[in-house]
Amino acid sequence: MTLAELLKQKADIDRQIASAQSESRAKAIADVRELMTLHGLTAVDIAQAPKRGPKPAADGTRKAVAAKYKDEQGNSWSGRGLKPKWLAAALAAGKTIDQFAV
Repeated sequence: MTLAELLKQKADIDRQIASAQSESRAKAIADVRELMTLHGLTAVDIAQAPKRGPKPAADGTRKAVAAKYKDEQGNSWSGRGLKPKWLAAALAAGKTIDQFAV
């Protein structure tokens, strides 16, 4: 193939890509409009930010979570997040998590 033939082929492919993208976009818009009609939604409903749990306190502080597990040395864990090393070591040594429940 010559350079001119390759450039013509590239231009044809670019046009096909643009056409496919345009068709795909038009179908997506039609699908969204159909769903909005089906569920009685408006553009305002779509633009609103989704609710995501409680907002933090105005001063940026968080409430402390009560401990659910404690050991004799005073180590404690709320039960959230990764297990602390002291608890993982105790469990590996054969103790049960119920032994540390508060």
